[in-house]
Amino acid sequence: STDEHGRCSGLITKEAFTAGMYKIRFETGQYWENLGQTSFYPYVEIVFTITDLDQTFHLPLLLSRYAYTTYRGR
Repeated sequence: STDEHGRCSGLITKEAFTAGMYKIRFETGQYWENLGQTSFYPYVEIVFTITDLDQTFHLPLLLSRYAYTTYRGR
């Protein structure tokens, strides 16, 4: 779940955050169901690779009932 700003702070500790491949799964169908609506995508999985641990990462998911997009923010 996210906070009031749509962020998942505390998702991973700095000590556990190592270079490698990661996958985040968003339960988008459940989100829309909780709002009393249906959606086309029951979930969204984003797979990404981290190589430089000194960078800051922001991984937005922009969502509607029938579409989504994501990008690497900073």
